[in-house]
Amino acid sequence: MSKGNVLVREAMKMNPLTVKPQTSVEEAAKLMRDNGIGNCIVVSIKPIGIITESDIIKKVVAENRSARDVKVEEIMSSPIIVIDPLSPLEEAMKTMGKCNIRRLPVVDKDKLIGIVTHKDISKISPILHEISREWYDISKVDKVYLEGRVFSGKCEDCGTLSTNLKNIDGRLICEDCKDALEYE
Repeated sequence: MSKGNVLVREAMKMNPLTVKPQTSVEEAAKLMRDNGIGNCIVVSIKPIGIITESDIIKKVVAENRSARDVKVEEIMSSPIIVIDPLSPLEEAMKTMGKCNIRRLPVVDKDKLIGIVTHKDISKISPILHEISREWYDISKVDKVYLEGRVFSGKCEDCGTLSTNLKNIDGRLICEDCKDALEYE
């Protein structure tokens, strides 16, 4: 490990809020509200999932289900993505970006010891947060740019070689096939 690396353990919050799989969503939501946080780690013997405010909204409220009757195990995100406390904070940011998540439970030998969030990383390393934004921007596909480009190669629909292929819904298609799509 190179000098100067900030480790996950230096940015994480200790003692994250946990619930059992059979806990009702209503009870978990009240715990989150009372603790002023937006997530609970679901723990059996070891961490098995995570439930967030977003999970409650999308999987319970929007589906008109009763939070009292739904168990957290029914709506939790699982398998859970975790990180080691001795990992560099940069690795945590990369994992969050690749997995499209904002929270990473910190686990040491299958034992939950903390949680690190985008906010925690922003506080400890604003520059790292800016770099993660740039990674995200670079990884996004610029659809407008791609739609305006002309490519050479083989049409993915008919197999004809062409110097005038257009990107249509992620496929390179010749003019004839493009016209045929418009008439369907």
